[in-house]
Amino acid sequence: MRRRTFVAGLGAAVSIPGWAGQSPRLSPAAMRSDAAILRRAYETLHPGLLRYQTAGEATARFDALAAAQPLATGDFYLALARCLSAVRCGHSYANFYNQSDAIRAALFDARPRLPLHFVWLGERMIVTADPHGTGIARGTEVVAIDGHPARDILAALLPLTRADGHNDGKRRQLLSVRGEDGYETFDALYGLRFGGGPRYALDLRTPDGRTRRAVVEGIDLKTRRSVATPTNGTDNPGWRVERRGRAAVMTMPGWGLYNSKWDWRSWIDGEMDRLVADRVPALIVDIRANEGGEDCGDVLLERIVGRRVTADPARRLVRYRELPADLRPYCDTWDRSFDKLGADARRYDDRFLELAGTDRDAAVIAPRGKRYAGKLIVLTGPENSSATFAFIQTVRREKLGTLVGEPTGGNRRGINGGCFYFLRLPETGLEVDLPLIGTFPHAMPPDAGIVPDVAAPRTPRSIADGSDPAMAAALALVRS
Repeated sequence: MRRRTFVAGLGAAVSIPGWAGQSPRLSPAAMRSDAAILRRAYETLHPGLLRYQTAGEATARFDALAAAQPLATGDFYLALARCLSAVRCGHSYANFYNQSDAIRAALFDARPRLPLHFVWLGERMIVTADPHGTGIARGTEVVAIDGHPARDILAALLPLTRADGHNDGKRRQLLSVRGEDGYETFDALYGLRFGGGPRYALDLRTPDGRTRRAVVEGIDLKTRRSVATPTNGTDNPGWRVERRGRAAVMTMPGWGLYNSKWDWRSWIDGEMDRLVADRVPALIVDIRANEGGEDCGDVLLERIVGRRVTADPARRLVRYRELPADLRPYCDTWDRSFDKLGADARRYDDRFLELAGTDRDAAVIAPRGKRYAGKLIVLTGPENSSATFAFIQTVRREKLGTLVGEPTGGNRRGINGGCFYFLRLPETGLEVDLPLIGTFPHAMPPDAGIVPDVAAPRTPRSIADGSDPAMAAALALVRS
């Protein structure tokens, strides 16, 4: 799911005891109370709590959260982020967008931000754009910020960042600043962990190998957002089709269309009809900037498959038949039917219930309309971790096309999502996302994302010269 668009505003009315416009110092009693609610909810409802940790490890982490000494809200937020990151679930975190107005204002809104766009390539922080005119060229490496080596900053922030399993490629992607999110993960976590601003002293290594120091002014949230290129909305979220030689390139930067009135299904059908009519030999689908959302990929594949295929053969497991009454006051959601999510589920084992839609009940992608029979190429990257991960997984499993680019986010051992509660912690005023459905493959695949058929990673040099290795590799496949 593209989490930044997820049911905004549900928590805006939350009040915080002792709040007076500044981050209060929380009492141990408040933190213990909310840690107990978190533990009860996650142990009762979260399908993936023990996917990557033992029950003893989970207990120790909840106990450590409850045992914290008096902390400011921002410091407790970091402790909460560390506890949730250990679940290794890309949908389990204290979501920036689902916090109250007061929490967002105190923790995220006012702090100065680094006035650059950048990506992490391994442990290297590489500038991709200079939207605020600092004079730092793209392809420049930020070696240190205010004396903190970039690799140390990354090491400090990775354990606070959400991702599925041990897929640190996804964590590095989230900690990159690309000018797409209303709240950038790096801005939020770096500000709480390291502080900084109003100016930043940067040690730099330029693309030609020279080193220099630059002092840059921090920017505020409004300025950060003034140059953002959001990929979701109530209208066409940047989807487009362009002809590149013998190929059509379909770019889909976001599938977060939950509240959209745009008829995206008709858009897909119209574009596929044109490709069929024009007999275009190859279709390149570029979803590298797309974390997920609606199952738009299934609708696209209906125009490509020549036979019925299973959308996702993994088991869909939940932990509960009905939401316990003591948790209901804290579990906000957009659909109260989730309160009885497992009412009709089959008993799977002593821990799980199995929802319909698994094995013989599985959803099927069936051919529809005039089939596009050209070559399919999908451009992949670490952003792909929810619906786009599932789409890529189907393309790979059913041999429907060629994957080009970088390893995906997500995890081949399954992810958690589908239905959610917004867990409101009343004493601290924080919110935590709680996914309710876990997908579990029948085998035990590697703890990793999906590796493309053709590797074409970004490099500092490609960023400096503005080239696109993945697109170049895809077009080369078309020509061949």
